[in-house]
Amino acid sequence: MERLTILYKSKYGCIPASVTPLTGSASNRRYFRLASDAGSCIGVIGTDVKENNAFVTIARHFRAKGINVPEVYAVSDDMSAYLQQDLGDVVLFDIKDETLLCKTMSMLPAIQYEGAEGLDFSVCYPQPSFDRRMVMFDLNYFKYCFLKPSGLEFDEVLLQDDFERFADALLEEDTDTFLYRDFNARNVMIFGEEPYFIDFQGGRRGPIYYDVASFVWQARAKYPSALKERMLESYLEALSAYRAVDRDTFMKRLDLFILFRLLQVLGAYGFRGLIEHKANFVTSIPAAISELKAMTDRFSSPYPYLAQTLERLCALPRFEELPSDGVLEVRVCSFSFKKGIPQDPTGNGGGYVFDCRSIHNPGRYEPYRKLTGRDEPVIRFLEDDGEVFGFLDHVYGVVDPHVETYARRGFSSLMVSFGCTGGQHRSVYCAEHLAAHLCEKYPDIRVRLRHREQE
Repeated sequence: MERLTILYKSKYGCIPASVTPLTGSASNRRYFRLASDAGSCIGVIGTDVKENNAFVTIARHFRAKGINVPEVYAVSDDMSAYLQQDLGDVVLFDIKDETLLCKTMSMLPAIQYEGAEGLDFSVCYPQPSFDRRMVMFDLNYFKYCFLKPSGLEFDEVLLQDDFERFADALLEEDTDTFLYRDFNARNVMIFGEEPYFIDFQGGRRGPIYYDVASFVWQARAKYPSALKERMLESYLEALSAYRAVDRDTFMKRLDLFILFRLLQVLGAYGFRGLIEHKANFVTSIPAAISELKAMTDRFSSPYPYLAQTLERLCALPRFEELPSDGVLEVRVCSFSFKKGIPQDPTGNGGGYVFDCRSIHNPGRYEPYRKLTGRDEPVIRFLEDDGEVFGFLDHVYGVVDPHVETYARRGFSSLMVSFGCTGGQHRSVYCAEHLAAHLCEKYPDIRVRLRHREQE
């Protein structure tokens, strides 16, 4: 903090009267608003000197080109801290103004073409250009951080073959344009009724399609189709000042980058959500899956195994979009403790987990091993034994009041999970019976049943 105070004094001639921490990004950079009667600015402390240098260098280059980015006021000698212009607190993503969204897209070609002119790409962080290594890194990021944690089985060799062909297609064009990389409405501030661009320190030399896909098909934004089309037309009209535009050819190339960007985003959501269990990333997954579902059929010919794998991924119940009609939804799930407790897809992290392993296990006996708790012989085994009835009575006694309270208070979701050794017999039976019980007793709620190990 002392570094920022020194920089502030060098800029304004006094120490700041207030220093307010601001919400940062997923990186190790920390942001502060420093203010006094002399003026307000944003102070940044970053642990990665190369990343800081990339931002400062690109910001100054863009400013000289007349591109709307924050002015850099002062930089520490060791490049670990700097001051930049305070653009306020209005983020385009939050206001979703259609006029400003289209205007932002019309400003993108200038960043890509004029911003690239004279830029020393060697300062770009962590690498100077969009290349095969970056493509394969992002595709494998999706594979290891999302596809594998999803539980979906796939042939890694066949998938890799399609990844290689996909990378070839993405790298067909070699351009000298600037790729922003994190171009989305969260990185656009509205200052003086004009869009201003931030967080471009990951930019590098690369194709123009990537940023179009990142902005228009940003999963969390959920832009309607008509608005996507208007934003795309705004971009193409502005692009025509820099190059001839054949719309059909452009759209074929763009489709490749929409798919690539969605896979990269799902990799990030998988790492932050499925692995680190951060709620806001978990709740963002269904929107990205919906975008993916709308386009996988376009790639069945050139990348058959990739398309098939994505279709199966999109069909997984755990990634269905949650309803937002205000009706309480109770998600009932059976699972195997060997494979871990199911995650709450709402990101709330609550709900009940009941351990069915105290109930006599039909899976120990050969006639029942290949059956499940939905099959008549297993049902007779459990009910003849009788233990399961007392167990479920206790479950109903706990869950019913919870459902009634949640419905009365207007809550939208509750999760109840039943686990056993293999997730095949006892847990399945209990989940089936709780779901039926809730449907009969509470007709005004929505019950969603999932047998995870049966998928």
